[in-house]
Amino acid sequence: MKTITEQKPLEEITQYLEKCKKVYLIGCGTCATLCHTGGKSEVLEVKANLEANGKQVVGWMVIPTACDELTKYALEEEAKTIAAADCILAMTCAIGVQMISLHLKEPKLVYPALNTLFLGMEESPGHFTEVCLQCGNCVLGRTAAICPLVRCSKSLLNGPCGGSAEGKCEVSPDIPCAWQLIYDRLAAMGRLDELEEIEPIKDWSVSVSGGPRKSDVEAECADTP
Repeated sequence: MKTITEQKPLEEITQYLEKCKKVYLIGCGTCATLCHTGGKSEVLEVKANLEANGKQVVGWMVIPTACDELTKYALEEEAKTIAAADCILAMTCAIGVQMISLHLKEPKLVYPALNTLFLGMEESPGHFTEVCLQCGNCVLGRTAAICPLVRCSKSLLNGPCGGSAEGKCEVSPDIPCAWQLIYDRLAAMGRLDELEEIEPIKDWSVSVSGGPRKSDVEAECADTP
């Protein structure tokens, strides 16, 4: 599972950096590198573009995984160079941007150079498809492990709309109808009767309402006799 990103337009980035003369660049060696949005090549390309627009790039690095705790140690190693910058431009997912800001020893503006799009699965080299909305109330158990919230263009929970035809979505002939896929898979397993059960209205409060979601995972006791 990868966090899929795209680079923001250079115009938007330069607006962020309007009041910053000295910039430090940070990329990510995992998802952003895989997406060709924040690996070494992309960082150096943005560096050249910024310098061509009158900015001074005081330093750069590609953190192996910008969204984990190792970011703290990478920032500590580069602390002196980062201190000379007016701001940081992070070519990472949104979690990476927040992780960088969290672990800076001195407060400094951290700007995102990327848009975080979705969690994706690599179907073939370089091609990713969204697979999970992280809705907080999984329905895959009754939809043959095909998520209708993501795969259906209308996120319908109780069967297809009236616009699908020949197994394709009305939005585009390139999009398979999610409910046709669900039907075919359930039929192959002899489980079509499960479609008779009505899924209630989606409770979105477990997803994005009420502030950031939190989860406490207790470590298992490792004591053995």
